[in-house]
Amino acid sequence: MGWTCQHDYKNYCKLLNVPCVPGIKGCILKKSEYIFTTGDYEKDKKIDDEKPQEIDFSKLAKSN
Repeated sequence: MGWTCQHDYKNYCKLLNVPCVPGIKGCILKKSEYIFTTGDYEKDKKIDDEKPQEIDFSKLAKSN
């Protein structure tokens, strides 16, 4: 899947005034549902396993 950012101009972030690196601190994509990979499956899996699991109890209660 491809994407474009409204702040990207020739791999330069006009919002942060730095070279564009998706997901860096301050990036608008970091605040979204996107998941960025390090390129190493094992490292990504470890990071994902370390994240606390959030349970939406209101959604759970409504489903029953």
